[in-house]
Amino acid sequence: MPVTPHIEHHFTAGAVVRDVVIGMSDGLTVPFALAAGLTGALDASAIVVTAGLAEVAAGSIAMGLGGYLAAKSDAEHYASERVREQREVKEIPAEEVKETTEIFESYGLTHEESKTVVKALARRPETWVDFMMRFELGLEKPDPRRAARSALTIAGAYVGGGLIPLFPYMVVVSAKKALPISIAVTLLALTVFGYVKGRFTGARPVRSALQTVLIGALAAGMAFLLARAIS
Repeated sequence: MPVTPHIEHHFTAGAVVRDVVIGMSDGLTVPFALAAGLTGALDASAIVVTAGLAEVAAGSIAMGLGGYLAAKSDAEHYASERVREQREVKEIPAEEVKETTEIFESYGLTHEESKTVVKALARRPETWVDFMMRFELGLEKPDPRRAARSALTIAGAYVGGGLIPLFPYMVVVSAKKALPISIAVTLLALTVFGYVKGRFTGARPVRSALQTVLIGALAAGMAFLLARAIS
């Protein structure tokens, strides 16, 4: 009788999705709030577009640099912790054996079963270090290209998100006439983005969409009212 092979499908692009979420969420919200705020003070789409594009450029650079530095810090932290674990395996193996045994026992293995596995690991120092990095410290080896990829992904997502609320101002001369179009387009984009984000992150898609829309609407509404009050 033929047996259908078991194939597991796991989502493995978590880091990329996280970067897109970071860039897109800020890209949609910040320029949207800026455009709404400026519209509350003046009725000139050209000025709104100019200020908005300047903000998108500055924001994407700042966000991309932040993502790059965060990824570099993760890589440096992993490297320093690995050096420390390698030193401990060589200099204080008895203590490392005790820690490794406790890890296995926390997963339900008996003391004797744990000792057998630990002895096998001790004969492979680098594998032992790999084990301790993952199960003692909870650290995964970072991709060496992660920093540059993270920076580009966050910056690109920020630009893509930022152009959505600004687009109506690019085609409508009156900022006050462009504002309701921008609101409708951006809220739709926030809804779709929030829903998709929920699907990828495991959250409830509808709840994620509502939360994203609420945050974007509140930010834009407060900016608009503040600009009106100041003007």
